[in-house]
Amino acid sequence: MKTNDELKNHIRQLEENLLKPEVRSSRNELKKVLSDDFFEIGSSGRLLYRGEEIAEEGIGIVKMKLSEFELHPLSEDIVLATYHIFNEQNNQHSLRSSIWKQHDGIWKMVFHQGTKTNPPI
Repeated sequence: MKTNDELKNHIRQLEENLLKPEVRSSRNELKKVLSDDFFEIGSSGRLLYRGEEIAEEGIGIVKMKLSEFELHPLSEDIVLATYHIFNEQNNQHSLRSSIWKQHDGIWKMVFHQGTKTNPPI
C-alpha cells in the first residue's frame, strides 16, 4: 500500500497527465484513467459524459497549469483531489475536484467538477 505522500504524488500525476495533449486527444488513453461511469460537471455548469461515449478524438486540447493540489482520503480505495487550474488559453482560473476510485490496484477517475473562480491570493 502506498504512503499518503506516494498516493498524493500518484494521483497528482494522473491529474497532470489528463492535461497532456497526447492523453486528451486519445479515447484509448482516456479510457485508461476514466472509469466507465465517469461524468463531469464542467465549469460551464453542463453535465458531460454521463451515458455518453467519449469521442474518438478525445476531449480537446488545453493549455492549463495545475497548482495547490491536495488529496483527501474518503475511504481506503476512494480519494478526493482538489486543486486550482489556470487556463492559459482563455485566462480563466477555476477550482477543480475529482473523485478517484481504486479497483484491482488501478486508480480511475469517476467524477470531476470545475468551478470558475478568481485568481488565488
